[in-house]
Amino acid sequence: MIQVENLIGGKFSTTEEIIDDISPLNGEVIASIPRTRSVDDAVAIAISAQPEWGALSISDRADWLDKIADALEERIERIAELESLDTGKPYDVSRNVDAARSVSNFRFFAAFGREQKQEVFEMKNATNFVLRKPIGVVGLISPWNLPLYLMTWKIAPALLMGNAIIAKPSEITPLTAHYLGQICTEIGLPAGLLNIVHGYGPEVGQAIVEHPDIKAISFTGGTATGRIVAATAAPM
Repeated sequence: MIQVENLIGGKFSTTEEIIDDISPLNGEVIASIPRTRSVDDAVAIAISAQPEWGALSISDRADWLDKIADALEERIERIAELESLDTGKPYDVSRNVDAARSVSNFRFFAAFGREQKQEVFEMKNATNFVLRKPIGVVGLISPWNLPLYLMTWKIAPALLMGNAIIAKPSEITPLTAHYLGQICTEIGLPAGLLNIVHGYGPEVGQAIVEHPDIKAISFTGGTATGRIVAATAAPM
């Protein structure tokens, strides 16, 4: 059985309470995941890690995205195996859609970053410059049906633009997010930039959404939950 752990500040850990991850292929418990309730430690670490990352050039951050893409591509068969086990999808779908798109998400945003040019708008009596800068710490919440596909679609642009991340995958399909965390740690992505926490949406998901130091939320999921996310996050 796989032990899924939280990734906080470059270190893996679990909680006293755990949640069973059940495969739809056979109904068996295939993993245990942490039942996380607070993200205070993860946010504090992300706040500390973000300034140095945000000070890098966008080209340097794009290079890191390509490095992550290379590492994912090298392990693409394992990613597909985990996604199939967790979601019940045929291996070919997991390999050619989910795993492949996860690689291309990082490549796309790396190329996008390198293509960014300084925008200047001249007026009769003024010159206007467009200044892009990181927001800070962002919360990324993804659904069960396209676990790594959609998680990487959120992580890649957030990293590219200089932000630190608190990510929460679905508790139903957590395996590839955990594997992504292991990969990023192995290749030396600076600790504290990518923090991955596991647990139930109304608990750790809500903790992300309502945290005052998380400056933006990206949520993909059900409409009812989306209303709660919007109602909580919009006033902040």
